[in-house]
Order: sequence, then structure tokens, then C-alpha cells
Amino acid sequence: MRFNDHWDVEGKHAFLGASKYHWIRYDLEKMRRIWENKFKSEKGTRLHKLAAFCIKERIKLEHNGTTLSMYVNDAIGFRMTPEQVLMYNEDCFCTPDAISFDKELLRVHDLKTGEHPASFDQTRIACALFCLEYKVRPFEIEMIMRIYQNDQIFELNAEPAEIQEIMDTIKSFTKEIQAMREVML
Repeated sequence: MRFNDHWDVEGKHAFLGASKYHWIRYDLEKMRRIWENKFKSEKGTRLHKLAAFCIKERIKLEHNGTTLSMYVNDAIGFRMTPEQVLMYNEDCFCTPDAISFDKELLRVHDLKTGEHPASFDQTRIACALFCLEYKVRPFEIEMIMRIYQNDQIFELNAEPAEIQEIMDTIKSFTKEIQAMREVML
């Protein structure tokens, strides 16, 4: 038999595909809810790409009080770098939405496009990975974390002891992962 060629979808997964088979037990309401969440997630990805582009190109947005405009304009104003990978090793890295470090002041900003209240844990991990990668002691710098969500800005100064604890956990866990990897190979 000669099968039809579908090169345009190779490597992709259909919303109603076999690899995500749970949909066969959904009712229409649940299917709609899952589809809407998928759409919101994809929109969030597009907004992050737009924000990163605007920050890189230093294109300020109209000051209209929206999450996106506040996030982009603040990142430009603080001379931040968008989407900068921070890496401890192949088992532990992250990409904060915007980051800057200048004269013992680390800023990590997080753009949230979802509706559920966000946690500062992602920004704490980014602070810890920054300190690990660039060999900076968290007790010797100030770390300001911000979350932009639902047209509001939430700001918190990272506690050096919490960041140090995350750094120690990263070291411990990645060392254990490496040991487990060696046993499995």
C-alpha cells in the first residue's frame, strides 16, 4: 500500500491525537475547557516572544496600565536582558523572562499571562542559578524580584538565606542525578 504523505504535520501532536488519548473520555464541556487552556497557553507564548522582541529592540509600549506594557517598559527602563538562559549544568537551568545585574543589584522579572496567582519560586530559582553560574554570593547583593500579572506588579526582595538554600539544593540534587546517571549507563 502507498500511504498518504503528511510531511506538514510530521513531528507534531494533534490536539485529538493518540498520544494524548485521555480526550476519548471527555465530555464536550471538558474538551472545551482543555482547548481554551491550550489556546491561552499558546497566546502566552506569543506574548512572551513579543515582549522579548520589544525589550531587545528597546521599543516601549503605550503606557496603558496593562501587564504587557508595564513589563516591557520597566524592563527597558531597567536595561534588562530578556530570555537569558542561566545554567548550572545540563540538569538545572532556566530562562528568566528578564534579568539584569549592575553594581550588586540583581533584578529578575517574570511576565505571567495566566489568571492563577503566581509564585515567586521561579524568580528565586533564577536568582540562585545566577549566583551559581556567575559565582556571586547571595548575601553580598540585593535581589529584586517582580511578577507582572493581571495588570499589577508584585515586588519582593529575595532573602539571601532562601537563595542560598536553593543553591545548596541544586548542588545536592544535581550531584545525585549525575551519580544515578552513571549507574544507569
